[in-house]
Amino acid sequence: MFYTNARIFVDNAFRTGAFEVVDGKFGAILPENVPADAIDLGGATVIPGLIEVHSHGAVGYDFSDGSYEGLVEIAKFFLSCGVTSFAPASMTLPYDVLDKAFATAKRIVEEQPENCAKLRGIQMEGPFFSYAKRGAQNADYLKTPDFEGFKKLYEDCGGLVRIVDIAPELPGAAEFVAKAKDLCTVSIAHTDSDYDHAKAAVDAGVTHLTHLYNAMPGIHHRTPGVIPAAVENPNVRAEIIADGYHIHPSSVRLAFTMFKNRMVLVSDSGRCAGKDEGYQFDLGGQMAELRGGVAKLVGTNTIACSASNMWTCLRNAMSWGIPEEEVIRACTYNPACALGVEAEVGSIATGKVADFLVCTDGYAAKRVFLAGKEI
Repeated sequence: MFYTNARIFVDNAFRTGAFEVVDGKFGAILPENVPADAIDLGGATVIPGLIEVHSHGAVGYDFSDGSYEGLVEIAKFFLSCGVTSFAPASMTLPYDVLDKAFATAKRIVEEQPENCAKLRGIQMEGPFFSYAKRGAQNADYLKTPDFEGFKKLYEDCGGLVRIVDIAPELPGAAEFVAKAKDLCTVSIAHTDSDYDHAKAAVDAGVTHLTHLYNAMPGIHHRTPGVIPAAVENPNVRAEIIADGYHIHPSSVRLAFTMFKNRMVLVSDSGRCAGKDEGYQFDLGGQMAELRGGVAKLVGTNTIACSASNMWTCLRNAMSWGIPEEEVIRACTYNPACALGVEAEVGSIATGKVADFLVCTDGYAAKRVFLAGKEI
């Protein structure tokens, strides 16, 4: 099937033309000859399906619950938001709880329920974090880096952990990174690290920053910290939460200026996404509530997670003046690279899975296609 008269995001730029979908994958892109019966998209913008690499949950469910039915509902919600691939994030919890949650991820990959975004990995957020920058992570379950414990969790779920987070100032962090980088992407998160420890971790193999600015030291001209250590290395990507609450739009623009084409948009949503104001819920053994559009730990001003989604984050970033092409890359190709699945998804190219969005009215509306089939 051919689609024509479209503004297509190809090779990090927009081009007007046509594309083909064959057996759930992209066929010819921008062909010279287009069949007369091609579907006319009326000049709509076509982008790859969005890829979420950092969300804990939505619509009343959290990945760490270990509920298969809950994970299915999360995946359905994501798809409705234009997310065609995702990697749910766990919390700082005991290994047995994580093992159960990871097993549900393995099951959803094996069973592939209909009308769900495709799970392409897991982000293991915790427990190897700094107490000082734990944020909404439960301090009772924090651990120093434990490669053998991580490796068992990784193997038990069939290697689905695609991102593992760590605070580089902890004892044994650099050694952990050097081993774990051969299994998945290693990210810096929930850290009070100085520049030297952060650089040592990057040199050892870190290629990702989890929710940039949040739960890490700010930039200071004499004590630069984590962020400059990451900016300096061209192999390091940086996530950013574009919900409009976690980070000021000016700081989002600064991040895109610093990291250029290495940004990854994330929602960092919790089970409160899709819920009403005042909704209270459990987050890793702590109570949180949706207050003023963002979730906070009950009785505190500590931000727990967002109530947003990737489609909203995409539109926010564009409204804040981030160039359209940079935003789309940060929602598609870059997160695919973080998960190591860029050969399959994340861009519109011949042979890749035909996950795409047809966007109209300046991204006010969208149609979602999963493996070539409209949802």
